[in-house]
This record gives sequence, C-alpha cells and structure tokens, in this order.
Amino acid sequence: MTPGTHNSNTYIELLKSFPPRPITTEEELFAAQKVIDSLIDKGELTSDEQDYINVLGTLVYEYEEQHHPIPDISGVELLKALIVEFDLRQKDLVPIFKTESIVSEVLSGQRNLTVNHIRLLADFFHISPAAFFESG
Repeated sequence: MTPGTHNSNTYIELLKSFPPRPITTEEELFAAQKVIDSLIDKGELTSDEQDYINVLGTLVYEYEEQHHPIPDISGVELLKALIVEFDLRQKDLVPIFKTESIVSEVLSGQRNLTVNHIRLLADFFHISPAAFFESG
C-alpha cells in the first residue's frame, strides 16, 4: 500500500458496483444520482461510503456546471424563487414585511428590501443574509 491511500474492501466494492467516470449524458447523470440517493437513504454512512459519495458528487457537479448552470440570483429575484420553492403566498411573509401591500411592493420592484427585511428573511428561510446581495 502506498502512503496516503486507503485499503478498504468496502470502498473497492462500491467502486466495482458503480465505477465513477466522467458524466457525459443525462442518463449517466441520473444513474449517478440514483446511486448517491440510495446511499444517503440508508442513513448513517461509513467513511468509505462518504468518500465514494464525494467522488460521485464531484462528477455530478462538474456535469451540471457544464450542462445546467444555475444563474446567480439575489435580492427580490431570490425572494421570488424562495416563495415558489416553499409554496408560499404573499400573506405568509406579512410577519416580515408588516403588511401584504409592502410584500407586493417589494416583489413588484416598487420598494427595495431593507437591511431588516433581509435579516428577517434570512432567519425565515434559514439562509445567509449574504444570499440576498449581488455577488461582485
């Protein structure tokens, strides 16, 4: 065994069952995601399983970056996406904005998000406040 390598039969078996290769098609992407999901679904992972998922995850990430880039969104566009993602209505955000009319004005671009809105939204959606600011 060479220094810096692991000697684990479990990892070798995982490699044999689904050898990691660069992903070039949607079918290969779905197959890799299925393997990742099946390992995650079983619960607590061994270090070998985690290493294997990391390898597959890197391959999935590289394919998706090339073929399905996710545009950077921030501010109101991010808020709109989160509303859709969490299946919310404007009235669900009244505790943050105080009134439904303010929610409407922010979403329509008539009013800007305030620092306080961003702080409360970050807490509400459990994300970093930085997500609401454009990356420079």
